[in-house]
Amino acid sequence: MKFITTCTFLISLVLFSSVFISPEIFRYAGLLPFLIPVVLLVNILLLGLLALAWRRLALIPLLTLIIGYKFLIITFQLNPKPERREGLQVLTYNAHLFDYKRKTTGEIETNVFTWLKDHPAQVKVFQEFYQDQTSSARNALKILSESEEKDYFYHVVDGNERKRSYGMAIFSDYPIVNEGVVFDTRHSNGAIFADILVKKDTIRIYNVHLQSMAIPAESLDEYEKVKQVYRQTLGKLHRGSLARAEQLSILIEHLSNSPHRVILMGDLNEIPYSHAYFSLSQKLKNAFEVAGRGFGFTYNRVLFFLRIDHIFASPELAPVYFNTHREVDYSDHYPVTAAFTWDGMEL
Repeated sequence: MKFITTCTFLISLVLFSSVFISPEIFRYAGLLPFLIPVVLLVNILLLGLLALAWRRLALIPLLTLIIGYKFLIITFQLNPKPERREGLQVLTYNAHLFDYKRKTTGEIETNVFTWLKDHPAQVKVFQEFYQDQTSSARNALKILSESEEKDYFYHVVDGNERKRSYGMAIFSDYPIVNEGVVFDTRHSNGAIFADILVKKDTIRIYNVHLQSMAIPAESLDEYEKVKQVYRQTLGKLHRGSLARAEQLSILIEHLSNSPHRVILMGDLNEIPYSHAYFSLSQKLKNAFEVAGRGFGFTYNRVLFFLRIDHIFASPELAPVYFNTHREVDYSDHYPVTAAFTWDGMEL
């Protein structure tokens, strides 16, 4: 038991340290953090077994969990439920091109637009946003801006803006006074920003969609398929983590030069146990950690235990509410919302 406990301790330290190493420096740094939940669970079990046996050896897994306390609080939260939602409410949603079809008829399901329009968030950002100018039922810009009564910034990644296109979008109840593109891969990923004027305060909103994890979720439903693709998947995970590390460097430099307080949200394609997550956490607060409850999983496919959609904000902005809307299951991602307050805030 001493050997197992010591080995677990050493392995845990290596895995905990891996989040501070960029995949650009060490090629496997992006893969090692996936094992952190496993070693956390093993240490909890060891602590329980050794404590019940009154073994002093229990101090080792206890020390491991103390060292890795940050990983525990980013995994599960029990923050109190707010009595009311106040402050600036924001929403992020990977819309999966709004490509939802009814199982019975095969027709396009547009009820999601009603939910998104009715949600009280004053700022809404979308990744994989599909725009169809030729169809009133799928003219997402017109629908979500309520016939352009609300300000929006739509950045086309591909397609014809006058007909059909897809990209990233930011909608705001408040005036957008500045906007721009941080980076654009000309595929489906990128980062954009919009500065919104909230009474006397200007807040910079980042809408981020980092490089995909490239996990073929549909091939993970059956064991035989898993065997066929796991080597390819590991390679794609590595290449994806490397691309995200490069994109993250651009993003952090941009937000570090922001003249305003920022709210950064979107599909980061990064689990909380990652170099990207910890790099952003050094500059920004994560809303789930401060105001979330439960595990906050955001992925709506077979890998349901992933939380890859995140909301970060400047330290001056206090998260007072956080929710993952698992009842809205159209896309392969759930919408995520949060609310922020700050000193001198006026809405």
